[in-house]
Formats: sequence, C-alpha cells, structure tokens
Amino acid sequence: MIPETAILWEFLSFAVRWLHVITAIAWIGSSFYFIALDLGLQKAPDLPKGAHGEEWQVHGGGFYHIRKYLVAPERMPEHLTWFKWESYATWLSGAALLMVTYWAGANLYLIEPAKADLAIWQAILISGGSLAVGWLIYDGLCKSPLGNRPTVLMLLLFAALVAMGWAYDQIFTGRAALLHLGAFTATIMTANVFLIIMPNQRIVVADLKAGRAADPKYGKIAKLRSTHNNYLTLPVIFLMLSNHYPLAFASQYNWLIAALIFLMGVTIRHFFNTMHARKGYQWWTWAVTTMLFIGVMWLASLGVNQDSYDEAMARPLTPVEARFADAEGFEDASQAVIGRCSMCHAREPVWDGIRTAPKGVLLETPADIARAAHQIYVQAGLTDAMPPANITGMEDAERDAILRWFREVGPLGVAGL
Repeated sequence: MIPETAILWEFLSFAVRWLHVITAIAWIGSSFYFIALDLGLQKAPDLPKGAHGEEWQVHGGGFYHIRKYLVAPERMPEHLTWFKWESYATWLSGAALLMVTYWAGANLYLIEPAKADLAIWQAILISGGSLAVGWLIYDGLCKSPLGNRPTVLMLLLFAALVAMGWAYDQIFTGRAALLHLGAFTATIMTANVFLIIMPNQRIVVADLKAGRAADPKYGKIAKLRSTHNNYLTLPVIFLMLSNHYPLAFASQYNWLIAALIFLMGVTIRHFFNTMHARKGYQWWTWAVTTMLFIGVMWLASLGVNQDSYDEAMARPLTPVEARFADAEGFEDASQAVIGRCSMCHAREPVWDGIRTAPKGVLLETPADIARAAHQIYVQAGLTDAMPPANITGMEDAERDAILRWFREVGPLGVAGL
C-alpha cells in the first residue's frame, strides 16, 4: 500500500468507526428510553379508548404527556414518527467497519494460521455467511412453538450464542472471534427491527388507514423481539469494545468470558427493568453481576491463547508476510521494532505492569512484524504514537528506517494488509 493510500485508509477507518459509535449511541439511547417508558406506564381514569397507559415526564424545561395504545388508536394520527434508522445505520456502519478492519486486514486481524490456515476469501465467506445463518436459526426458533415459551427460547438463544463464540474461536483470531460474536448478535437485533418489528407495524398502520381493527398478535410478536434486543444490548457493547482488552479476547477461554458477559447483561437489565416498572430495587442482581465479573477475571488469569515463540519462529510465512519480510530495509526496521517495542508486544512481556501484549499485537518474530506492517508504519513511522511518550527512546533514524521499509513494498492492495 503506497503511503498516500495508507493515510487515506486510516482516515476511512476513523470515519466509519466514528459513524458507528454515533449511530450506536442513538440506537441504544432510544432503545433504553422506550423500554423504560413502556415499563413505567401507569393507568389513569381519563385514558381514551384503547390506551394502555400514560406517563408524564419533564425534560429541558418542558413537560411531556405520553400515552401508549397497546394495539392501535381508533384512527391514524396525522403525524407519526418511526424509530428505525438508528438501528439500520448502526448495523450498516458496523458492517462497513467489519469490512474495513477485518476483511481488508484479514492477514493481521482475522486469520490465525495456527487455528485454521484459510485463504482470505474463505475467511471472508465464513465471516459474512455466519451472520446470515445466525439470523435464520434464531428466526426459525422464534417462529416455532417455542415462541410461546419465552424463557425456554431465551435459554436456547443463550446456548446458541455460547456455541457460536466457541466456534468462532476455533477459526479466527481471539480478537476477531469476540468481534464476530458481537456482530452475530447485532445482526439478530437489527434483523428483528427490519424484518419483524417494522413490517408488523406497517400491517397495523395499513389496517388503521383501511378502517379495519388491528390484530393484537402483531404487537405481541414485536414485543418478544424487542425484549430480546433489550437484554442483548449491553453484551453487544462489550463485544464491540473487546479489542481493547487482550485479557478478554486473547484468553484461551474467551468464549466462556463472552458467555458470562451475556449473563451480566441479563442481570443488569433486569435491575433497571424492574426499577422502571416500579417493582422495587432488585439489589441481588448486583451481587450476581459482581460474581460473574469475578468469574471473568478468573478465566482471564488462566492464560492467553497463543503460540509460543519457538512455534511462531517455526511457522512458514504467508505470501503477504514473506513479501514484507523479504523487502529491502526489513532488517533495519525489524531491529528498531524489536529493540523499542517488543518488551511490551511480546508473548511474555517484560515491561513492568504489562501482562499481555497491548491489543494483542505481537512484535517478536519476522512474521509478527510483517503481519503488523501497516500498524507499525502508521503508529511508529508516520507518527510517534508508539512507543507511548517515546518511553523507549525510538530515534528519528529508526522511524525513517520503518518508513523506507514499508514504502519499499509498494502497493499491495487492500486485501494484502
């Protein structure tokens, strides 16, 4: 990748990530608000026909009077606000970020040859295909007789998520495994909105416009899917941010850590749901949440899931790794990286206070350095972001060596980085 393209690619990633965070805030915020509103509705003697409950709220210097119709009002209101694009934009921007980071950077972030020596196209096919398959399985369960047994359905959904976490970790890097489990869950959530909740709402609106009585079954179906989304939100947030925590994603038990995170999402949401429903404060949920978090810390302490230094040195280089490792200037660049970075970015870090390599990036072997070429170029060549505060004293000549080495390779194409 030529330098100019490398810079543009970094800013593309930055823009898509920023968009994803903004849209996710909007979706999660509206979701939490409506769950709290729905649970807090109260009966009143003057409710109009068909109204289920009402709520008075104060915000921004004004008062709001909100009423909910359990099925539909008697006639179609003149103005109707739909809440859908928050969900759609979050999923679309997340899919774009998945492509930019994990598909374009498959050799570094997605594929782990020690687990499954996949071609890039194979890894991408598994990545994208698994998201669609997950929705089909989940939707089939919801439309089966189990849809009338919500507790059993939630337990089966939990089991499916744990199984998917384990399956992803057998194929992809630990970082990609947790991220894909988050994308798998988020796909279910957005598909619930796009394929179930919104179509059912449109049927109700069409009935109102035609003067027909709306069928309450559509609201019941939408309510089930909305409840699932409510309990899945917090675990998805953790999984989307998990790349910042090597103790979670690089652990050999990362799929079990994810399972405990899903349970924590349930206990935390149960506390707030019961509070908003004015059913008291279920403080026991915080005790359970704390115990689950202690379980997460214990699993993380059992060790990371990675090859040893000797195994890494013995593994043959992939074609992309070999192209960087054989490039002119690699020896000088690798000496700079090993001398200034490997004390932290090692399988067994020696820097005081660091237990696992930051973000799981290893920089000990020629293959390690070749795989992380783009990151090294941006973080330690184009900028002085690494080492942090230049704590190991990387010199300008060493940064220049990194620049010359990376630019010597030339344009590889997005899929090669």
